[in-house]
Formats: sequence, C-alpha cells, structure tokens
Amino acid sequence: MINAVFAYLGTELVGVTVGEAQNPRKTVPRAIKLTFYRILVFYVLSVLLLGMNVPYNSKQLAFAAAKSNSASASPFVVAISLAGIKTLPGFINGCILIFVFSASNSDLYIASRTMHGLAIKGQAPAFLGRTDARGVPVYALGLSASFCCLAFMNVADDAKVVFSYFVNLVTIFGLLTWISILVSHIAFHRARLAQKVPDSAMPYRAPLGVWGSYVALFFCILIALTKNFSVFVPSPTTYGAFDYKNFITGYLGIPLYLAMIVGYKAARKTKGVKADEADLWTGKAEIDRDEAWWIAKAAEKKVGMRDRG
Repeated sequence: MINAVFAYLGTELVGVTVGEAQNPRKTVPRAIKLTFYRILVFYVLSVLLLGMNVPYNSKQLAFAAAKSNSASASPFVVAISLAGIKTLPGFINGCILIFVFSASNSDLYIASRTMHGLAIKGQAPAFLGRTDARGVPVYALGLSASFCCLAFMNVADDAKVVFSYFVNLVTIFGLLTWISILVSHIAFHRARLAQKVPDSAMPYRAPLGVWGSYVALFFCILIALTKNFSVFVPSPTTYGAFDYKNFITGYLGIPLYLAMIVGYKAARKTKGVKADEADLWTGKAEIDRDEAWWIAKAAEKKVGMRDRG
C-alpha cells in the first residue's frame, strides 16, 4: 500500500501549473483528463500485462525484488527476459532512466514553486520568494534540489532502510496533501451553492462531482490511518514486538499536520470562513481577460486561414 500510494502521488501538480498555464480554462481541464487516461494506460494496463506475462513464482522476479537498488529490479525487464528478447531489456532500462529524470524535473518544479508561493504570502522565509531575471525562484529551487542528494543513500544496504523511512514520510504527507485538496473542493462546492453559482459557470466539473470527493476523502483518511498497521505485528527477527521506527515515520505526519493547522490559526488569529462569505471572485477578472485574449487570437488565426484558403 505504501509503495502504491507513493507511485500515484504527483498528479496534483496539474493544479500548481494553473497560475502559469496559457489559457488555463481550456488547457487545464484537458491536462486533467489526459492525466487520468495516462494513469489508466501506463499504470493499470501495464500492471495487468505484467501479471499476464510474469508468473508469481518466477525466480527472476524474486531476484528483481532482492535487487531493489538496481535496474534489474524492473519487472518490465523480467517480462522481456522471460520472452527471450535479448536487446530490449537495455532499451527499457534507458526508458526508465528518462522517466525518472522527467519525474524529478516535475517534482523540482512543483516543490520550488510551492515554496516560492508560500514565501510571497509571508508563510515561508522571504528569501525563498526571490527570483532571477527569468523569473526562476533560484533559492527555492536550490533548496529543493539539495534534497535530491538523499537518493545516494540507496547505494548502501544499511542506508536503504533509512531511505524507506523517507518514502514512508513522503507517502503520509502526500495523503495529507490530498486530504487538504479534497476538503478544499468540498468547501468550495458548499460556497458555490451558498452563493448560487451555477454549474454552467464552471469551465471544468469533476465527473463524480462533490460525492466523488467525499468517497476519495474517506479512503484517503482510511489509508492514512491503516497503511502502517503492520508495525503492531510482532517481528522477532527484525523489529521485535513493536516497530517503533516505521510507526514514527508512518504516522508522524498526522500530528504534525494538525499541529501546523492549529498553530497557524492560533498565531495568525484566523477564523473559519462561512460558505456565503467565501471569496470566489478574486483573480477571476485576470483569468477572464486572459481567456478573452486567447479567444480573439484564435479568431484571428481562423480568419487568416480562411483568407489564405
């Protein structure tokens, strides 16, 4: 469960790119739909195909699990090896390297932009909000990139255990991030109903609506509370009667998350916002002007093509 959640984290970066996307009312809904279909094809379908090609008792698969810090750990390589294709495993390893680079690039982007946004709002150290002449938040980017050095821990057998603790921490914070997103969507829906904003005014609507967010919120909370239940199972050969290390890394995020919410509200003396008083309009004028500009540009392009035709 921990590895599965860890693998699916990151799809929320589509929301972070809204502020820098061109014509977001058109491009962001399209990006959200493409993200869903990519997950369906590259995750779900590929796992199905692997299960059909690699036996559960394959010795090569057991070897891959033991070699978790090398390219041999890829079940795709195992499937190709079992098929007897000699040159393709190296090609797949090259593809995996490119995929990892792409994921790292997007994660650095979302981390630096998030810290930059917090700094601008006064919720993070001010130096993280500084940018260079190109608008790149160099200090936030440098701080985010420094955490990449933790990956070198995976080259040592002893450090791999510690690295797994970081994976555990990232997973719980990722779940808490999605809990925040879902709560925000539910609150937004309540505010929209209270202020009588119709569905037709929404450029994008979730296929399952607010009820999908309620169901997803339930499962996110359930997984966050139970994903490390195995720490309570005695393991005499490894952690003894109680695995306190994985317990701390698996559940540390929950009290820290709640403490940050309560602490921020206490320090800033903020109060809850009523649904009929929520600000749904700040920033809308800028998006309207941007959309009007793109519509006018598309119309000019269409006229130009007609004239040439």
